[in-house]
Amino acid sequence: MRPVFTLAATAMVAVAFASGAFAAEFTKGTVKKVDAKAKKVTLIHEELKSLEMPAMTMVFRVKDAAMLEKLKEGASIEFVAERVEGKLTVTEIQ
Repeated sequence: MRPVFTLAATAMVAVAFASGAFAAEFTKGTVKKVDAKAKKVTLIHEELKSLEMPAMTMVFRVKDAAMLEKLKEGASIEFVAERVEGKLTVTEIQ
C-alpha cells in the first residue's frame, strides 16, 4: 500500500508543475532605455514581489539578446525578472 501512496503523491506533484501552479509572476513596467550592446534594458517597474523589491527604475540583463529587438523606449510591457547567476535578469516579456 505504501508504494501506491508514494506513486500517487509523486504524480500529484508532477501535475502541479505541469499545470502552472508554480507559474512565473509577470510585473508591469515601462521601457526607459535599451542597450543592445551590453544586452541590458532599463525598466521603470512596479513592485517585484518574487524578488521582494519595491517599485523603482533599474537596469536588468536579458536572458536572450533577441528579447531586446521587441523593446522600444516608452513601451509598456509585462515581464518576469529572476536572479540568474546572481544577476537580475529579465527572463520573459509579454
